[in-house]
Amino acid sequence: MTRGERHNLRTGLAFVSPWIIGFLTFTLYPVGVSLYYSLCDYDVLSTPIWVGALNYRDMLTDEIFWKSLRNTFYFAAFSLPLGMVVSLLTAILLNQSIKGRSLFRAIFFIPSLVPVVAGAMVWIWILNGNFGLLNHALRQLGITHPPQWLSDPAWTKPSLILMSLWGVGNTVVIYLAALQDVPRSLYESADIDGASSIRKLWNITIPLISPVIYFNLIMGIIGSLQVFAQPFVMLGGGGPNRSALFYAVYIYQNAFDYRLMGYACAMAWVLFLIVLLLTWIATRSTRHLIYYAGE
Repeated sequence: MTRGERHNLRTGLAFVSPWIIGFLTFTLYPVGVSLYYSLCDYDVLSTPIWVGALNYRDMLTDEIFWKSLRNTFYFAAFSLPLGMVVSLLTAILLNQSIKGRSLFRAIFFIPSLVPVVAGAMVWIWILNGNFGLLNHALRQLGITHPPQWLSDPAWTKPSLILMSLWGVGNTVVIYLAALQDVPRSLYESADIDGASSIRKLWNITIPLISPVIYFNLIMGIIGSLQVFAQPFVMLGGGGPNRSALFYAVYIYQNAFDYRLMGYACAMAWVLFLIVLLLTWIATRSTRHLIYYAGE
C-alpha cells in the first residue's frame, strides 16, 4: 500500500468512525452482552452469576411465557394479513384519478404521524365500554349491549387488532409508490383485450408490486411480533386475566418489574430466533411468487 493509499484509508476511516463507534457501542456490544446475560442469573444490581441454559429451560415450564407467546401469535395472525389487505386496497383506491386525491392521501397518512402513546390514549377513549365513541355509535345502530372492549378478556386482543389499522398510513405510502411505477401501457393493453378490473389487479398490479408486498410482509412480521407500546399503555400489565399480555410486554416486566434481566435477555433471543425462522419461511415460500423487473 502506497503512502497516498494509506492516507486515503485513514481519511476514510476518520469519516466513518462516528458510525463505527456508534455501531460498536449501541448495537454490537448490547447484542453480545445480552447473549451473555441470557446465560446468567442477573438482576441488574448485582454481579451476573453463570447458570448456563437454565433461563431457557425455565421457559418450558413458565405458563405466563407460553400465554404471552400465544397472545402475540394471535395478534400477528390477524393484524398482519388484515393490515396488508386494507393498506393495499386503500392504496389502490388512492391511486385512482379522483377529485381531491391529495386530500384523501393526507387524511389516511396523518394518523401514522401521531405518536404511539398519544394514539393509544385516543383509542382508550374510543374503546371505553361506557362512554367511548365506538360503543356510542354501536348503540345508535341498535346494539344495546356493545362489547366492553378493554375490560372483557374476550375482546382485548380484537380491540388491539382493530386499533392496529390506525397506523397503516406508512404502508399505504409505500404501496402508492409501487403502484405509480406500474407501466400504464400494460393496463391499456389489458383494456383493449377486455380484461376486468379484478383480472388487471391479479395479473398486472400484484405481480409487478410483489417485491413491495414481500417487503411489507417481512416488516409486518417483525413489527407484529414486537408490539409493545399500545398494549402497555392501554392495558398495563396485560389486561384482564393477562388476555393481552404480549411477548414484548412480558420481556419488559421480567427485566424491569421483576428484575430478572437474565431471563428477559433469554426471552429476547428466543424472539429473535422466532422472527428469523418466520422470515426464512416467508422468504422460501414466496421466492417463486416475486417478480423483479428485468427478470
